[in-house]
Amino acid sequence: MENITTFVLVAALLVGATGLILGLFLGVASEKFKVEVDEREALVRAALPGNNCGACGFPGCDGCAKAIAKGEAPVTQCPVGGAPTAKRIAEIMGTEAGDLDQVKQVAFVHCQGSCDKAKQSYHYSGIADCSDLAVVPNGSEKECPYSCAGYGSCVKACQFDAIHVINGVAVVDKEKCTACGACIKACPKKLIALVPYKKKRLVACKNLLKGKDVRSACSIGCIACGLCEKNCPFDAIHVTDNLAVMNEKCTDCGICAQKCPTGAITGKRPVKPKPAAAAPPPPKKDAVKAAEGGAQ
Repeated sequence: MENITTFVLVAALLVGATGLILGLFLGVASEKFKVEVDEREALVRAALPGNNCGACGFPGCDGCAKAIAKGEAPVTQCPVGGAPTAKRIAEIMGTEAGDLDQVKQVAFVHCQGSCDKAKQSYHYSGIADCSDLAVVPNGSEKECPYSCAGYGSCVKACQFDAIHVINGVAVVDKEKCTACGACIKACPKKLIALVPYKKKRLVACKNLLKGKDVRSACSIGCIACGLCEKNCPFDAIHVTDNLAVMNEKCTDCGICAQKCPTGAITGKRPVKPKPAAAAPPPPKKDAVKAAEGGAQ
């Protein structure tokens, strides 16, 4: 019995001593090898929305926070958080956020080929996904090979309910869009791009066919007529490869949209109604009396 008790006590002492030694070793190692974490990095990470969508260009919110804290990325790096997040991060970093309205972007679908505007070549019966339609003729049921297939791969990819297929074509809700870029990656035809939130005039077409072929396929496609280019006073739009393309010189004046004969450029200014013709002034009393006298 005494041997057993001695054995238990020795075992307990050995376990206790081993635990104490390991504890001391781990304590020393943690102090020696600890990684200093920038307090601002933790605060920036907490301010980020936490979607880990990669729209900022970094592998998740942790990478974005680290880059901002090191000064390797601006406080506006997160497109999902937008202006409110940028303002909070700017306060943490002790910097100015700048003109946040200018950096806000939204997704835009460069196609308006809805069911009533784009001609349909055949009826597709298969998996309802744009990526699967990429292997069929034209990549969709529509005659235009550059048109939106309308089967919603972008809708499935969006986490913010900001894009929906309406009448056969994807349409973005600007107020819900966070510019995360998920829909851009999901579109097999590369029809979606980020554009400034306030931009009104955009070429909503990606068709590279010749004008006559565009007309036979879609009533609202760019026919490369060049009227937008000829009438732009700022040299901000040019027809390249049968498609009108805007550049950074665009002032959003709307002249190109007004001149476009097919409506391929968005933001056409409404035509002001002509002022109504002024009513003729009432006849003077002397003229009335003279007319009555003549009648007698």
